[in-house]
Amino acid sequence: MSQKVEKPTLSGQRIKTRKRDEKEKFDPSAFRDAILLGLTEAGNDLDSVYKFLDSAGSKLDYRRYGEVLFDILIAGGILAPGGIIVHDGDLTKICRTNVCVFATQEKMESVRGYAQMITKLIRRFKYLEKQLDEEMKKILNYLKGFNSSEKTKLAWLTAIFLSNSQIPATVLTSLFQDYLVKDGTALEFIVDVFNTWIKERDMNNVSTVLRKSGIENRLMEFFPINKRTPEIFEKTFQEKGLGQIVVFQRAQENAGVRKELQKQLLQMIKDEEPVKDIIALVKDHMTKYNFSEHDAVVLIWNVLMDGVEWNKKEELVAEQALKYLKQYTALIGAFSTQGRSELALLIRVQEFCFGNIHFMKVFQKIVVLFYKTEVLGEEIILKWYREAHSSKGKSVFLDQMKPFVDWLKNAEEESESGEEED
Repeated sequence: MSQKVEKPTLSGQRIKTRKRDEKEKFDPSAFRDAILLGLTEAGNDLDSVYKFLDSAGSKLDYRRYGEVLFDILIAGGILAPGGIIVHDGDLTKICRTNVCVFATQEKMESVRGYAQMITKLIRRFKYLEKQLDEEMKKILNYLKGFNSSEKTKLAWLTAIFLSNSQIPATVLTSLFQDYLVKDGTALEFIVDVFNTWIKERDMNNVSTVLRKSGIENRLMEFFPINKRTPEIFEKTFQEKGLGQIVVFQRAQENAGVRKELQKQLLQMIKDEEPVKDIIALVKDHMTKYNFSEHDAVVLIWNVLMDGVEWNKKEELVAEQALKYLKQYTALIGAFSTQGRSELALLIRVQEFCFGNIHFMKVFQKIVVLFYKTEVLGEEIILKWYREAHSSKGKSVFLDQMKPFVDWLKNAEEESESGEEED
């Protein structure tokens, strides 16, 4: 009887690869060639260029080749480290286009046209927004590889994007590289950026964006290390017509100094150091850093009130506040010797009481304390009541102060009447 012989079988598991799972080869050169062909056909008319780019987005992979696309639109071709255009080893092959920012006329309107087209393209393909951020960080690193005209046009483009919130100001940190800073390349570039940015919008926009990006305290880093002094900073930007940047920098420096002073004052108050030592410290800072008296008195008030854990009960917080402030009326009074300082203090007290609900009924008691200890004069209190008060809690505090103000007015009238009789 014959036995059935088993047929041989393949061992292992057979995996079927689906077409959609196959990874396409990354080929930026092929993408570039397709874009260059379309740009050549579109010519220098930016409307035609945009129409081509818009329609090509559904065929070409912008998501994958976004940075290559921006390389082409800004520099004319694929950028290699150092800012040179990649030529694929074939010098006869066209690897660069003149339909780009670097090849356009050195006129603001020409650069603005490309900026608007790129913005329009990003609105159409939202995912390109992140890739533009990366592109700008990269291209600023390559500054030394560009000629003077290309740097100027890139500075204009950067400023336009910044002024329209198209890119964050953090892209400017790419300029902090040593090789860009030490020979003044970064400084020359940022001067062009700031000049254009302020013209496009205003200094308020510049300062807001810088603060939002957290680089408002790093402007000195655009200067070579041996030139990082306030004098050179101010002279350089003043000569370039950027006095507003100088004012902004001073404000940032003052803010840093004030923050440090607040820390010192808080510690001195916590350690219960003599008031005369605290006064000496503040006056020294006023002289050194050009602080005004009205700024100093507001800062002292803030430190005093921030350094205490206040009782949550209205009936107890008044007693606690008055007892505490009595210890420091000499300190506050040392910096309220002018009408402007007194008024600044009074308004700040009003705003503090409005912002801290448990102090709403304590405002009048604090003012009376300051009047009795000669921190505030009657003229300033009357001026505050008539016209100079803050809008915060206005009706509540005016009603609260009315009996005391009436008393001041009567005392003033009696005094004048007595003088007439004499």
